[in-house]
Amino acid sequence: MSPLKRIRQPYPEDRPGPDPERAATTPWRARLHEIVFEADTPEARWFDSILIVVISLSVITVVLDSVAAISAEYGGILRVAEWMFTVIFTIEYALRLMAVRHPMRYALSFFGIVDLLALLPSYLSLLLPAGRYLLVVRILRLLRIFRVLRLGKFLSEGAVLGHALRASRHKISVFLSTVIVLVVLIGAMMYVVEGEAHGFTSIPAGMYWAVVTLTTVGYGDLAPQTTLGKMLASIVMILGYGIIAVPTGIVTAELTEARRGRATTSNACPSCGSRGHLADAEFCRVCGAGLLRRDDGV
Repeated sequence: MSPLKRIRQPYPEDRPGPDPERAATTPWRARLHEIVFEADTPEARWFDSILIVVISLSVITVVLDSVAAISAEYGGILRVAEWMFTVIFTIEYALRLMAVRHPMRYALSFFGIVDLLALLPSYLSLLLPAGRYLLVVRILRLLRIFRVLRLGKFLSEGAVLGHALRASRHKISVFLSTVIVLVVLIGAMMYVVEGEAHGFTSIPAGMYWAVVTLTTVGYGDLAPQTTLGKMLASIVMILGYGIIAVPTGIVTAELTEARRGRATTSNACPSCGSRGHLADAEFCRVCGAGLLRRDDGV
């Protein structure tokens, strides 16, 4: 073979070395991560299924405790059950922090914050008894049911929606700024036109009326009485229909663009626990850590 056609073999220093992020994963941590974050093994599915049952029972307990008749008769039992659930969730939260290489990254993620909020009301109730009713936030943890039931299509669609909302945030910000300016102007005009005699006692009161009218809610607690005020109200009502359509069009356009992207996977990052990565991604889209794949032995 001609030397010009020979393919250069890589020198040892050219060959890729082990990923330091993956090398840092100990077997017990990888196994724990697979159980508490994934749903591809029988153990992981059992863990998540039991967790969902416990979450549902916890929310039902809080709801029942808020009913005066039930709380008067079974209040003691319900409070004991609440603390049992709190202990279970505290242990589970600690396991999730142990299963990732960077616990703080998971703690600051969406599900990390939800998991923490599921614990705080119980401990807050020691100082503020009514705080225990905030435990209904635990129902947000039922979002994990999409992973447990292996509804990958729903996870993929959720990732598309999230991408569309992030991509349209600047346009939505400009739109909301414009609406705020209109609300201030319309509120001031109604205050000048109608005055205190017709209930528009201040510019903030006029702004409140403008928000209610622009959103086509129309509570009816404030209404213009003068001819000029009614004409202005008619213009605001018609303007409200156009304003409602704007954010819908913005998000729809971004959804169309997002659907052209590639499929995503439900695998969680072993470092921060985030999801929504592309199917062929090797690194986390949030923290940059190496993703553990099935051929990595986990």
